[in-house]
Amino acid sequence: MSDFLSSPASHTYISQRLRLHYVDWGNPDAPPLLLLHGGRDHCRNWDWIAQEMCKKWHIIAPDLRGHGDSAHSPDGRYTMDAYVYDLAQLIHQQGLAPLNIVAHSLGGNIALRYTGLYPENVRRLVAIEGLGDAPTVYTERMKTPIYEQLRGWIAEQRALSSRQSRRYDSIEDALHRMMQENPHLTPARARHLTVHGMSQNEDGTYSWKFDNYLRVQSPIDLSQADKHALWQRITCPTLLVYGAQSWASNPVEDGRAQHFQNARLSLYDNAGHWVHHDRHDQFLEEIEGFLS
Repeated sequence: MSDFLSSPASHTYISQRLRLHYVDWGNPDAPPLLLLHGGRDHCRNWDWIAQEMCKKWHIIAPDLRGHGDSAHSPDGRYTMDAYVYDLAQLIHQQGLAPLNIVAHSLGGNIALRYTGLYPENVRRLVAIEGLGDAPTVYTERMKTPIYEQLRGWIAEQRALSSRQSRRYDSIEDALHRMMQENPHLTPARARHLTVHGMSQNEDGTYSWKFDNYLRVQSPIDLSQADKHALWQRITCPTLLVYGAQSWASNPVEDGRAQHFQNARLSLYDNAGHWVHHDRHDQFLEEIEGFLS
């Protein structure tokens, strides 16, 4: 595991009665930079970026509800409006606006919606594969009547209620799973993500920290038109980052990029969904230039 020269301080804040966790890398007099992780991930995912940038920025990285060291939602529901509210509360309570945001996947989706709601609060935004489903995926899903989608969601939620979090006999076993999930990761980076992403059970086994209920998403969400309307409200310079070898759809090719006033695409070859890990040095160089 990589040795970091410094470590962030852990803090909590309250949102909708949930105690949510974030780390603060210090330097409070510097411009604020918020780093937002993706689904079933955690805030220490950003350690390599934060370590390089904390001398110039006041970096804060939260754990989303149900992730990392943040509380799990008591009703097992994780909706986009709740995530956006949590982000709005963190920024409001800590007085971070106007700020810069770098966000990945689910975090990117949340950050884009927040910025559409409060365009005056965000100076610059980097979204790594954060636009959500491709138009073709959305169109295919909408062929299923909403009552069938909701019945399926209820059945999946019910099944999860009796499902126990997977238990690993050792960190090494979990590390193997992490490497399967993203073969681009170096062993040292995968180990760091695994160690910070797990907790030890009473019987000595290990489980991922994220809530099992995160595996199922409610079909109730904003319409595509409403999402586009939020994106169109974003006024700050926006960088849409994609990996050429990712499963995610290129927003220039599928038409979603046209809904932004001031955005450009940055496509990384030899990178999958986790561009900030797969092409760390190049990504770091680009965002340092973009944010400054």
